[in-house]
Amino acid sequence: MVGLEEAERVELTVAAVAPGGHCVARVNGQVVFVRHALPGERVLAEVTEVHRGFVRADAVAVLEAAPERVTPPCPYARPGRCGGCDLQHVAPEAQLRWKAAAVREQLIRLGGLDETACDALDVRVEALPGGQLGWRSRVRYAVDAAGRAGLLKHRSHEVVPIDRCLIAHPAIQELPVLTSTGANWPDAEAVETVASTGGDVAVLAVAAGRTDLVQGPQRVRERAAGRQWRLPVSSFWQVHPAAADTLVDAVLELTGPRVGETVWDLYGGAGLFAAALADRVGPGGRVTLVEAAGDGIAAARDNLGDLPQVEVVASRVEKALARRRITGPVDVVVLDPPRSGAGARVVRDVVAAAPRAVAYVACDPAAFARDLRVFGDLGWRLAALRGYDLFPMTRHVELVGLLLPGGEC
Repeated sequence: MVGLEEAERVELTVAAVAPGGHCVARVNGQVVFVRHALPGERVLAEVTEVHRGFVRADAVAVLEAAPERVTPPCPYARPGRCGGCDLQHVAPEAQLRWKAAAVREQLIRLGGLDETACDALDVRVEALPGGQLGWRSRVRYAVDAAGRAGLLKHRSHEVVPIDRCLIAHPAIQELPVLTSTGANWPDAEAVETVASTGGDVAVLAVAAGRTDLVQGPQRVRERAAGRQWRLPVSSFWQVHPAAADTLVDAVLELTGPRVGETVWDLYGGAGLFAAALADRVGPGGRVTLVEAAGDGIAAARDNLGDLPQVEVVASRVEKALARRRITGPVDVVVLDPPRSGAGARVVRDVVAAAPRAVAYVACDPAAFARDLRVFGDLGWRLAALRGYDLFPMTRHVELVGLLLPGGEC
């Protein structure tokens, strides 16, 4: 059988949603991952990459459209153009179902759950307030050789100059950053923009390993969990304005921290969860926050100084656990690892500490599913799972899972 070749065009019928913003199709037995398509559609697809065992393709023409298809609001959300938004061609409610289906697939394929267990979890993805456009409060623009700021093509380092990013916060859209505003960045590799929930707006230029403030304050204000936060402008914060409160509410509701309990906030960043947990456990409780990034540590110590029950430990999580810089007993653990996940070593050490509950906050369903399998092998179960659409128009989804000892996942 002769396989498909790059740039070849082929008619195909699209099947189920796959992780990564694709749908699956088959041509003469060959697996094709198709972007810009919907399940059930008949499309003309152009092959963009050929790999051993599968190919990637873009739907360049729709021959039979699915009812969930809409016209993308952004002119750059097309094959061969900006790769930032995966799902602008999908109706809003269908985007939520798309993401739930992708999560379910990962839970079964990587997490070791069966269909019955997934049915019991009733995996859904909830929309956040504010709609699908104008939500992104932090945008990093790439800069091309001509000094023009733009966004990258899908799976490429090629910069697509744009005149506006519609998912960017309105305050970011108005910044003099893009070529359409007359801006040029001959010495920059990237331009970072921030519009905080506290009303601060900033622009930073990135070049040769340095990040220089071009416009705005060195520290920005954020509002979440009933508090005002002050953070270095370049430090991590959730990019959706409603994300921080949404995640805090989910963690508190799922774990139900009690007065006097001990909690670990692992990968704690500036202390978002630690602050909310400290309020629940009270002065007689204890919250230990573990963070490795210097700006996160400084922000946590600065913002949580009024909470004596919170201890900030500057360390990588795996080292803090292995070297017993934090020790049990512990009642509740919050895991909010980077996209790569916590990993088997951290999961084993958390289980060994014997908490009554673990809340796992995940920005990557595949990494979450891999860690979930480790929990399951150690006798823990996924008791509840919530999905949130923190990144509308994209393939990304945030999960908050409740893991409890006893039983199998």
